[in-house]
Amino acid sequence: MTPAPPVVTTKGLTHDYGEVVALENLDVEIPPGVTGLVGANGAGKTTLFRILLGLLHPTEGSVTVLGEDARTEPMAIRGRVGYMPEDQCLPDEQTAADFVAYTAELAGIPPGEARRRSSETLFLVGLEEERFRFLGDFSTGMRQRVKLAQAIVHDPTLVLLDEPASGLDPEGRDQMLELILRLSRFQINVILSSHVLTDIERTSGWVVMLDGGKLIRSGPLASGGDQRSVVAEVLEYAPEVASALRARGYEINVAGPRISVTGDDGSVERAIVEEVAAADAGLVRLVRGASSLEDEFLAGRAR
Repeated sequence: MTPAPPVVTTKGLTHDYGEVVALENLDVEIPPGVTGLVGANGAGKTTLFRILLGLLHPTEGSVTVLGEDARTEPMAIRGRVGYMPEDQCLPDEQTAADFVAYTAELAGIPPGEARRRSSETLFLVGLEEERFRFLGDFSTGMRQRVKLAQAIVHDPTLVLLDEPASGLDPEGRDQMLELILRLSRFQINVILSSHVLTDIERTSGWVVMLDGGKLIRSGPLASGGDQRSVVAEVLEYAPEVASALRARGYEINVAGPRISVTGDDGSVERAIVEEVAAADAGLVRLVRGASSLEDEFLAGRAR
């Protein structure tokens, strides 16, 4: 079977804002599915999205989106792509139903059909009962859902999500990530920008890592990992827990609240639970053989 063509291809992509280089010589192919775009603030993620949409032209290099040249065919691309911006950009004086219907009409959908799609899409994102409320009365989580709804109301082939879980509490973040997974089940390709690596691990099958505008990794999200290692995520006191485990002879790698513990005696999980309890810390997750995007990202930056 012939593999599906990439949804995005860049060759030698470079973009600068005068003396500031946002993207530098980027060569990447992004396959169909859900792709995580990883990088700290200022890594070039939003600039890349704007180039994919034809809102910016690269200083050098080429970009194709769904087989179309982003420089010469931006309107053709925008008709097949949805975009959820990070910024708060919703009109407070409109209802959710009116706003999403309006964005559907901008995509060329007739008014009656736009209204029907607006209701269906707001139902999909869990806002069926709130759709006639003014956006100015919405919570942060509800506004994020509206931004997602307007990005998918025209049934796009690809959606670009710029920090979709930004500002959400843990419950709201879980709900947003579940909505993103539902998009993939509807055969909508997703490129998800985030600096929260656990969000990428939960949703994505492919990862593109940027640092300072340079590509440091593009490939499938590793699965399986080193079966000698266990990744623990703790609520607090990670350094203290890591120190106690190191004193017991385990190999330790710490990245924020995540601790990777490697040992040969088969008792790693028990040791982690004991030391987390001794430190009076909360245990969020405990997974054997899990890949650590933090480790990969830090290793890529060091190269």
